[in-house]
Amino acid sequence: AFLGLSYDRAYKRFYPAIDPLISWSRYLEQLKHFYDKEVSPTWTDTVNFCMALLRRGDDVRKMMQVTGEEGISLEDFVLYQKALLLDMVYLQQDAYDAVDVSTPRERQQETCLYLQELLEYSYRFDNKEEVRDFFVSLTGLLKNINYSYSGSPEFEKYRKEIDELASKYV
Repeated sequence: AFLGLSYDRAYKRFYPAIDPLISWSRYLEQLKHFYDKEVSPTWTDTVNFCMALLRRGDDVRKMMQVTGEEGISLEDFVLYQKALLLDMVYLQQDAYDAVDVSTPRERQQETCLYLQELLEYSYRFDNKEEVRDFFVSLTGLLKNINYSYSGSPEFEKYRKEIDELASKYV
């Protein structure tokens, strides 16, 4: 396995500054049986889904650097926002928060599977501003969940708000 550190991510204050697009592991498929049994029967598929989303989102980001936001389709913009959401709420952590500083494996698994569910939805938007507003709100709510203890009233409140927000655009 290789964890590639990124100056660009560190400069943007994305911590940890491990770039998922240059990092790799040869063991995902080799450990599939273990993950199926110990984590989730769909864990390897979930990891592959997340990596594919991050790669496709990065492709859209590169297109936007050349053409600007107006040079991409609404569908591509949604894809980019989904990849950004995954990066910001799952791959990053807040080392200064008592809950987010260290997340147990069970919670990581639960969060990742919940995120996959949210990211697989085919949301309906009318314009890019609506897309941006939705994903900014969703990111904020998911970050708040990251700062809340599992099962706490705050955790449940944010989870309900996320489900309500997502249902408006599905």
